[in-house]
Amino acid sequence: MPVWYVPNATEDNVAPEIREVLVGYSGVPRDQVLNHVVKIRDEAWKVYPYPCIGQFRFVDRSFTKPSKEFDEIIQRVRNGEKLLDMACCFGHTIRELVHAGAPAENIFGCDLQADFIELGYKLFQDRDKLATKFITADIFDPDSALAEYKGYFDIIHAGKFFHLWGYETQLVVSKAVFELLRPQPGSMIVGAQIGDLEAREGPSPVGTMFRHSPESFREMWEKIGKELGVKFTVETRMTTLPEGHFRFSDHTRMLWFTVRRE
Repeated sequence: MPVWYVPNATEDNVAPEIREVLVGYSGVPRDQVLNHVVKIRDEAWKVYPYPCIGQFRFVDRSFTKPSKEFDEIIQRVRNGEKLLDMACCFGHTIRELVHAGAPAENIFGCDLQADFIELGYKLFQDRDKLATKFITADIFDPDSALAEYKGYFDIIHAGKFFHLWGYETQLVVSKAVFELLRPQPGSMIVGAQIGDLEAREGPSPVGTMFRHSPESFREMWEKIGKELGVKFTVETRMTTLPEGHFRFSDHTRMLWFTVRRE
């Protein structure tokens, strides 16, 4: 098995926040949560042996705790604003928001793999009650199902997404995601991705990855803003990776970000 596959899962592989969602929202008995998650992981791994599947990243926390962004998002979605969870995978962020009181009908999910969306229903046992609309689309396809949502979303969550590519491709993807934002001050993109104390590009399990430092991430969005004639306020912070998380070096970190249109 590759190094990003965790063969012997423990309770620590499921973030406490997601555990509470599985118990309180999905109705999974607390003592069965780990077995339930492992069963879904193993089913997904047979078809999609991605690092995010092998390392249980689909049950990671989506926000730092405490998180002013989380509280802001809940309130804004309650007030009718629309949120897109980009590259939602199994949709754990969506369920976390819904469980916290955000109206599901104001939340959308998008992933390249329709199977991930289906597995999300199995993981959270909510096919008959979740009002979220899911979209299957490729961010690189200008004629995908996302085309009708340009300028539609007030908030976009992009967790573990931009880091999938090298720097130049990240520029392309970031601009494509930006086009989905409502063109008004306060529209924002939030998320997290693998970063580094010193920005660098190199091979990863899924191709070439540019790992941003806080400085390089802000500089990238400044570059995008100049090209598009838009100004952004960019906030970043770094945290150490959890025990057992695949890392490239001792300098590997998790980079949390908020990109807010001025």
